Amino acid sequence: MPSVMGLLEERERAARQRVEVLRAELQEAEAVWERFVIARQTVAEVLAEPAAGEAPLAGVAGERPARVAGVVPGSVVPTWREGLVLGSLAPDYQRLVEVLAGSGQEMDCRQLAAALGLEVVAAKVEGVRSKVKRLAARGWLTEGRPGMFSVLAGRVVGS
Repeated sequence: MPSVMGLLEERERAARQRVEVLRAELQEAEAVWERFVIARQTVAEVLAEPAAGEAPLAGVAGERPARVAGVVPGSVVPTWREGLVLGSLAPDYQRLVEVLAGSGQEMDCRQLAAALGLEVVAAKVEGVRSKVKRLAARGWLTEGRPGMFSVLAGRVVGS
């Protein structure tokens, strides 16, 4: 019959080997994750630059000009600055800003989804929430109270 100490040592050895395997897997997973983060950042930088043949909009001195042509669904939302027009946003984002500007009041994401003609279900409301949060983070909208969004005065400049 094996001793208690021998059994404990055997289990300790197995646990240590398992920890070493998991640490190696974690390091590999972190390396993959880091590559994706770098790739996403690089793609965002490339998409933020005007492509050949596009007419850049005059912006603030020293800043990268915002693109006017080539705005398509999925485009990067530019940070708002003086002289930037609503047309520099992708169509879905333009509609959100237009609805808020047209209402003249704060709206929550459920109200926005309904105003856009979307079904007021969790999936659609969360999609709207992620877009308005992004617009607020980039200076196009303001979140006066948690979950309540409105357009800042002077931020909506024609298409």
